[in-house]
Amino acid sequence: MRTQPGSSSFGLVVGVAAGLALGACGGDDGGDGPPTEVTYYQDLKPVIDAKCVGCHNPDGIAPFSLTTFDEVSEVAGVALLNVEQKKMPPWPPNPDCNDYLGDRSMSDEQIALFRAWVDGGTKPGDAADPAPPLELEQVALSRVDLSLQMPVAYTPVATADNPDDYRCFVIPWTEAESTYVTGFRAVPGNPKVVHHVIAFYASPSQVAEYQALDAAAEGPGYQCFGGSGGSSRAWLGAWAPGTLGSDMPAGTGLQVEPGSAVILQVHYNVMTAGAEPDLTKIELKLDATVAKQARIQPWANPNWIGSQLMHIPANQADVMHAFEFDATAVTGGAFDVYSAGLHMHTLGTRATASIVRAGGARECLLQIDDWNFHWQGNYGLRQPVRFNPGDKLRVECHFDNSPTNQPLVGGQPRVPADVYWGEGTGDEMCLGIFYLAP
Repeated sequence: MRTQPGSSSFGLVVGVAAGLALGACGGDDGGDGPPTEVTYYQDLKPVIDAKCVGCHNPDGIAPFSLTTFDEVSEVAGVALLNVEQKKMPPWPPNPDCNDYLGDRSMSDEQIALFRAWVDGGTKPGDAADPAPPLELEQVALSRVDLSLQMPVAYTPVATADNPDDYRCFVIPWTEAESTYVTGFRAVPGNPKVVHHVIAFYASPSQVAEYQALDAAAEGPGYQCFGGSGGSSRAWLGAWAPGTLGSDMPAGTGLQVEPGSAVILQVHYNVMTAGAEPDLTKIELKLDATVAKQARIQPWANPNWIGSQLMHIPANQADVMHAFEFDATAVTGGAFDVYSAGLHMHTLGTRATASIVRAGGARECLLQIDDWNFHWQGNYGLRQPVRFNPGDKLRVECHFDNSPTNQPLVGGQPRVPADVYWGEGTGDEMCLGIFYLAP
């Protein structure tokens, strides 16, 4: 992965997934084109190991493993098709919008290498003399000061027809003094069923609300979908397969007060392994002070929330909603944007986060041209972008509520109906998520 200039790296630390955010890890590597004879061990294995194995391993969330020559050659045609269509490795951001850390997409040269290997007959090469691993810039958590785990193990309630289960767990914050989260990593207890993890922050005044949600639900935790299920929109971090965790940008951190709680949203998918139990934890780097107190700022039209103003009519194939406003009215002054994320539900098709400058020019922060609810994250900008008073922070979302783009309910496409803002599976959102510091 690529790292941010300076002493810290960011990756998907505040994503949904990171990618949230989120496939295997990798960076930008290429070459002068494929060699005359391409073999697995001498040419392709380093690319597969770097780009695919984070998900495609015996304990991973992917439906098959890609850790050996036999495994890769058996699915070579299907894998190549997905790689050439750039569906895999999943990396949604449009590269023309901005330059991001931790880019796990394959370069054009690597895709050409894969094609040459398949066209050449998927030759194994010399297993005794494999090519060395790709030298990738690493994004990692530098130290662990605090580990917090789900209260008890949970077995997803899901079936083959409805393989996804979104569950939130209330984890008390254990520190007795105010502190700053300066690094984040999630460790899934069962990677076969954990698709992504988002850690929300509940302030002391919000904890009772989440305890009530937990108490009212049967079994461990409670069902949640588009967020934490309650009033908090603040994130401490996110995990997706292949993410190694990361420090926050140098000198910044997220303040957490005693008496708070972490609301851990875990997205389970049982399509591969079935309903197996999980006990996920998060690991945090903490510091008593930071140079800049950062914030994870959700960004949406407040008038959409709890109303029917964000209307997505039934049977409409392209419905657009957008919101822009001078964000310094919220932050109190100029700030730097270190990362950007976007969030919609299952009707979303494409979205953009941008800054509309005071003079009218528009600067792109994040553009997702082919939205997939299951592959979302928060993407660290290689260079922070300054936001000044008079600028406007803008989110724009497009939705398809036609019969051909409906989620499955009980194995059958849902009948189109009018949709509005909400937390539920059948509701929608148009939300930006930004990591900001003064």
